[in-house]
Amino acid sequence: MTLLDIRNLSVEFHTEDGIVRAVDDVSFDIPGGKTVCLVGESGCGKSVSAYSLLGLVSPPGRVVGGEALLDGETKQDLLKLSERELRSIRGNRISMIFQEPMTSLNPVFTIGDQIIEAILSHQAMDKGAAREKTIAMLKRVKIPAADQRVDEYPHQLSGGMRQRALIAMALVSEPDLLIADEPTTALDVTIQAQILELLKELQADSGLSVLFITHDLGVVAEIADEVVVMYASRVVEKAPARELFANPLHPYTQGLFSSLPSLGGSSDGRLKTIEGSVPDPLDFPTGCKFWPRCELTVDGCREIEPALRTLATDHSAACDVIEGGPGD
Repeated sequence: MTLLDIRNLSVEFHTEDGIVRAVDDVSFDIPGGKTVCLVGESGCGKSVSAYSLLGLVSPPGRVVGGEALLDGETKQDLLKLSERELRSIRGNRISMIFQEPMTSLNPVFTIGDQIIEAILSHQAMDKGAAREKTIAMLKRVKIPAADQRVDEYPHQLSGGMRQRALIAMALVSEPDLLIADEPTTALDVTIQAQILELLKELQADSGLSVLFITHDLGVVAEIADEVVVMYASRVVEKAPARELFANPLHPYTQGLFSSLPSLGGSSDGRLKTIEGSVPDPLDFPTGCKFWPRCELTVDGCREIEPALRTLATDHSAACDVIEGGPGD
């Protein structure tokens, strides 16, 4: 069952230098109880796509098109809800973990006070019961000495414990969907592995759906059921995780995998890279946005922007040069 169906989402930012199309005609769905990873280089539109679902894109940015249908049957469009209606969903049915916990947690309130506030905002419960629920949630996310930590401030916790506290805050209202915006980027690899394992355990216990935003393919391999690859504001490939890792189709996705270190390594000891850089969103190239960096470029790539096409079962890619496209 599809929990959230995102169709043709487009977001623009109006700047002094011109209009930036940060998200362009993006479509994908999030099944119930599954983890969808949104992957791509910095600046490709991953976070903006997620923020727009909860009404967190503010001027000079605005959603200019698309739908985000919550629940297949009722078709409640998140993009058309009022701020009051969105407040009843944010932190309740849909929660979010941001990238850096020290900027997401208020330094002048205790961890417990901030989680209790999230509970009281959405649940009919007195403060004493909310405190007990907070302590139980801190224990559930494996924060040691939760009875003590509940009264501590963010600066008194380590980076890993702050991230666990954010997870506790996000999950305390038992949401249907958790949006995690690169929640492990600022953590060392040991703590990162612990946080990913914790998220998998919590998902298995609750049937939670997760939209996980990352540029780390190692993280994707660890947790993803489905993968959506973005480049320069658009989706360029979608597939189940196993299928994508076994058979990446789009040249950009292939470039991402080729740049990963391997046990054998290259003969000269260098990692392969994708030449060039992500284009300036104020000056995207005509046609396919990836053609200036692509080794398979033909004349048609410079003229026509390819549509996302199904090339195998549950596997789509936006390229007209690879097998199945007009360039065959």
